[in-house]
Amino acid sequence: MRIAFMGSGGLGGYFGARLCKGGAEVHFIARGSHLRALRSEGLRVEGPEPLHIPRVAATDTPAEVGVVDFVMLCVKLWDTESALQQIRPLVGAGTTLISFQNGVLKDQSLRAAYDASQIMGGVGYVATTIDRPGVIRQTGPMQRLLFGEFDGSRSARGQALLDACLAGGINAECSGNIQREIWQKYVFLVGLSGTTTTIRKPIGPIRENSQTRAFLLEVMREVVAVGRAHGVDLPENYAEVRLQLADDVAHDMTSSMHHDLERGSRLEVRWLSGGVVELGQRKGVPTPLNRAIADILALHADGALDHAAGQSAR
Repeated sequence: MRIAFMGSGGLGGYFGARLCKGGAEVHFIARGSHLRALRSEGLRVEGPEPLHIPRVAATDTPAEVGVVDFVMLCVKLWDTESALQQIRPLVGAGTTLISFQNGVLKDQSLRAAYDASQIMGGVGYVATTIDRPGVIRQTGPMQRLLFGEFDGSRSARGQALLDACLAGGINAECSGNIQREIWQKYVFLVGLSGTTTTIRKPIGPIRENSQTRAFLLEVMREVVAVGRAHGVDLPENYAEVRLQLADDVAHDMTSSMHHDLERGSRLEVRWLSGGVVELGQRKGVPTPLNRAIADILALHADGALDHAAGQSAR
């Protein structure tokens, strides 16, 4: 099985390394110092289950790879449109594309660029970051990969990918309702990213303060209401279920968007809380708290360098 990861950061690098360990032929599309380190030192995962793949196939030119069986889209959401053009040399008639990006708007972009029959849905859970070039740091034991056909059917390609994931020690599952899985992550991710980034604290203090805890819950309730309005099979009390998850994660857990804000990097808020607002407007569902989050972070969304001319600044 030939698999290409478009984006080899925390998520793509981690799961790509696992697939390499399981025997799949993995190609990493990367750039800059990370690419140079992958070529010279291989790929290393540090954390609860350390892993080192001393030799990996890495390039910044997809045409060098050629057609593959699977393309895993793992770039930040603002790079989606350019990435969909760059991966064209990887895509043949039998290629399957899966986006493991954040949010629920991602698959609309894939369908606009490629045939719907080539697209499967995907969700990734892992707490990782690029610690330094060529090195992915896993900050907790959780790692899970879900994927499936949007019509709920079991497919040969889904089973083949599942077998490859299990061979690499990935906690993987072929889902019969991948659309719901995508929205289930979206509920928690919007709540976690929106609160940690605007409040600028990890989840621990937020869940322990009655006022900020209520804010987190109401942010997630808005996402649930929007999803249900769009026909997604979410229980009416699903925000409360996700709040229980917020109580179970590490006290110092935060979001990648919070990390991006701290680094002065671009933010995915346009597709996270902003996506909730956009989808809510389509169905007439009010989303005042997510609108507030999007407004509060608007001047940071393009990164510090774009909006702070007199200041030094993913």
